[in-house]
Amino acid sequence: MNIHKFKELKDQNKKISMITCYDYTFAQIINSTDINCILVGDSAAMTMHGHPNTICADIQMMELHTKAVVKGAPGKFIIADLPFLSYRKDLNSNMNAVHTLMQTGAHAVKLEGAAGNIDLIRHIVESGVPVMGHIGLTPQAVHQLGGFKVQGKTQDAQASLKQQAKALEQAGCFSIVLECVPDTLAKEITDDLSIPTIGIGAGIDTSGQVLVLQDLLGLNPNFKPKFVKQYANGFDFVKNAINQYHNEVTHCEFPDENHSFSNPLESKDKERVI
Repeated sequence: MNIHKFKELKDQNKKISMITCYDYTFAQIINSTDINCILVGDSAAMTMHGHPNTICADIQMMELHTKAVVKGAPGKFIIADLPFLSYRKDLNSNMNAVHTLMQTGAHAVKLEGAAGNIDLIRHIVESGVPVMGHIGLTPQAVHQLGGFKVQGKTQDAQASLKQQAKALEQAGCFSIVLECVPDTLAKEITDDLSIPTIGIGAGIDTSGQVLVLQDLLGLNPNFKPKFVKQYANGFDFVKNAINQYHNEVTHCEFPDENHSFSNPLESKDKERVI
């Protein structure tokens, strides 16, 4: 997968699958799947660190998680999120943030919003770094938006999102995330662009879809937004496995002889740890 493949898939009317990932273990699993690409999202602040929003993510957090994912998924195209305000400073600071994430081994960066970012995006792209845009519900602006709400509810808002999408395309973005916008608007934006759109809560007519890994695995039973489909009951699966381990330990069923080492003075067998 590369940035040219994104457009090729859209031109062929083939959907793009993207999933978030933040750690080496899950990255290894995803590397063995058919998923097209991985987003190391700043949602790590919420899913991995327990914060109420993504604002607490910083460049050090994103660097740490991206490095782990790159090691675990060498066969996947990896996009790293530029965190809150890391691209809203002076040009030198902005490019240092981009530099940091790209040197982890990521193949592209993603940033939120169009207003005030167009010149920077153009500069990043001209510097040889692929950029994914992101409009609609932009979580880093959650306080300005008044919460996690569907965007594009009025004609003016829809016209603005269309203009933003076009501006991002003209600035050189290779694709754009559309988050929590009406499905008809997402279709109009997708049809109007030559680059692909990746939807989350944006209907079926985008060029592809992205979901948070922990959400689709059902690891948080208390988080069930309308746009998430749970493909597994991961919470109960993990919970039951841990409880089974606890019961076997407390009832002296684990470890058994198959999971213990014999005394070398009593056995001639050479046992390996791994």
